[in-house]
Amino acid sequence: MRYLPLTDHDRRAMLDVIGAGSIDDLFVDVPAAARLAEPIAGLPMHASELSVERHMTKLARQNLSAGEAPFFLGCGAYRHHVPASVDHLIQRGEFLTAYTPYQPEIAQGTLQMLFEFQTQVARLLGTDVANASMYDGSTACWEAIGMARRITKRGRAILSGGLHPHYVSVAKTMAKYTGDALDVSLPMLTAEGDLDALIAKIDGDTSCVVVQYPDILGRIADLTPLADACHANKALLIAVVTEPVALGACRSPGEMDADIVVGEGQSLGVGLQFGGPYVGLFGCKDKYVRQMPGRLCGETVDADGRRGFVLTLSTREQHIRREKATSNICTNSGLCALAFSIHMTLLGEAGLRALAATNHAGAVAAAERLAQVPGVSLVNDTFFNEFTLDLGREARPIVRALADKGVLAGVSLGRLYPGEQALENGLVVAVTETTTPEDVEALATALQAALV
Repeated sequence: MRYLPLTDHDRRAMLDVIGAGSIDDLFVDVPAAARLAEPIAGLPMHASELSVERHMTKLARQNLSAGEAPFFLGCGAYRHHVPASVDHLIQRGEFLTAYTPYQPEIAQGTLQMLFEFQTQVARLLGTDVANASMYDGSTACWEAIGMARRITKRGRAILSGGLHPHYVSVAKTMAKYTGDALDVSLPMLTAEGDLDALIAKIDGDTSCVVVQYPDILGRIADLTPLADACHANKALLIAVVTEPVALGACRSPGEMDADIVVGEGQSLGVGLQFGGPYVGLFGCKDKYVRQMPGRLCGETVDADGRRGFVLTLSTREQHIRREKATSNICTNSGLCALAFSIHMTLLGEAGLRALAATNHAGAVAAAERLAQVPGVSLVNDTFFNEFTLDLGREARPIVRALADKGVLAGVSLGRLYPGEQALENGLVVAVTETTTPEDVEALATALQAALV
């Protein structure tokens, strides 16, 4: 509900100060196709608070909750079980109301939490150092590309076709303002990724190669040859992880000599939440730490020799460096980072590995069952908890038909890559510890009926 305390005169005076002719002038950077031409249909211009609450509740009842149906959606946002203790702890007042710890002497708890978070992320990603989080995975990916430009003094980034298209879209948006040239390609419905093609593209103008691990189709590859090719040309390898639980079973990108590893931390501690807020992960080799965006918390001792925590690096902040800042990321996703850290602490190394094993075993069983459906074939035979099916016909209408029957079948590649006929038959299916054998059977049965 909107609360508008300003008068028309107040608004006019504010617009005059900034030199804008109207409020609409403030939104010229938003494409016209994305802007509403008129108020949303079905919502009255004026109503009581009680009436609005009732109306919104009625609309909300039309939603299908992830926990109310067989759920196989993934592609960068995953349904995992989040222990109740996570939500309980993040709602403690000292955490829930904490803000950026500009004054370390009165923010020791927040700084210590971020220090622990950094340690967990660095060990998970296999990097020397990690920062105190970013907005989300897509913006962390772009920040890594910008960081590679600063390090290499080059402006050409090669993006794998297996990189999430939303991440590619964010990179394209930002590159318009930095002048970076992005070499972008599309994925192919094949068992193998495009590492050989990426290696062939690397030249003396390349700042970095960006590859997703596992990629958008769920494929897993050894990144070591790609890292070697990058380094032979003095370029950097950036690895993107959208499903951090996978690193409980797979070698980390850092172990394969990736220079920068970024990702989305939503899977651990953070619910789906209609797409956000999420938490970006960012790690790199120690030698690049001063070019890393975001803040870095460090451990020290006070005048009495007691353990303490400080902001070791905050060079991205415009309040510190202004136009010389490495980034204008103005905050970290502190509460989501805390949720991530609590969940990781509850799991521990053994728990994370067990969770990963459960995810993988469930995905293997689901892939075997779904591949038995007539007309369906499994695209990739290497995957963690997410794989791609070729339905032999356009997947998007089938996904809609199954959703109408209460089965959320997965993400159609036609939705991610509209207009690309070579991909429209693809369906990406995600399986987590929340997926039951009954869910898999429901999907297989519904899929077989829809393909008749």
